[in-house]
Order: sequence, then structure tokens, then C-alpha cells
Amino acid sequence: VQLVESGGGSVQAGGSLRLSCAASARTSGGNSMGWFRQVPGKEREFVATISWSGGTQYYAESVQGRFTISRDRTKNTVDLQMDKLKPEDTAMYYCALDSGPASLLKVATPNEVDYWGRGTQVTVSS
Repeated sequence: VQLVESGGGSVQAGGSLRLSCAASARTSGGNSMGWFRQVPGKEREFVATISWSGGTQYYAESVQGRFTISRDRTKNTVDLQMDKLKPEDTAMYYCALDSGPASLLKVATPNEVDYWGRGTQVTVSS
């Protein structure tokens, strides 16, 4: 399975971006998907994950109330709507897919995740 992200770019603080991630193949049932981000010199960090059904979402405290994750199982996609962006949101954003539940994906280390996308850059200027 390949994951391909899109939608990154540059925006001013307070603006919005929508990231999208598409899986290249039909995935097995029960998997979870999510978004993580990383800045140079720091570890990859959890942003948001979503369950197979889409009914359960988890968010990092830093993005709670500003970001919304959603998925479309018919299209094998997961989106991240990012509103009220801040300069500290600047990072490379990575899509993830895992066979385990969203509650475990959000605390997984990079090596524990089944699939990663190559990332899309988000830059927020002040």
C-alpha cells in the first residue's frame, strides 16, 4: 500500500489548509489512519488519528478545536482540515495507516506504524 499526501503549502497565520491522503490499494478492514508531523531536529509527533468507522477521533492537545480529521472508506482517503493555523504548526505532515486501533496509532513510534506517506510541507507565516 502506498500513501500519497497532497494539499500542503504556505499560508498566513489564521488561515486554513486541507490535507488529503490517498491509499493506493484497498486496505483491510479495521485499520486506523492518522496524521503526524515533524520539524527538522525533532521527533515525529502525533497530530490526529481516526478509527476504521470514522466515529472515533483523537487529537493532540495543540490542535484540538482547530483541526478536524475525517476519512472516506469508499475512496480510501483521510483528510485533515486545518483552521486557525499558527506558525508553530509549520512542519512536514505525514499520513499513516495501521492495522491496529486509532488509540494505539496515536502513541505508536514510527517503526511501529504499518505504512507512511512521504509527507507534505505546511508553512505558516506570522
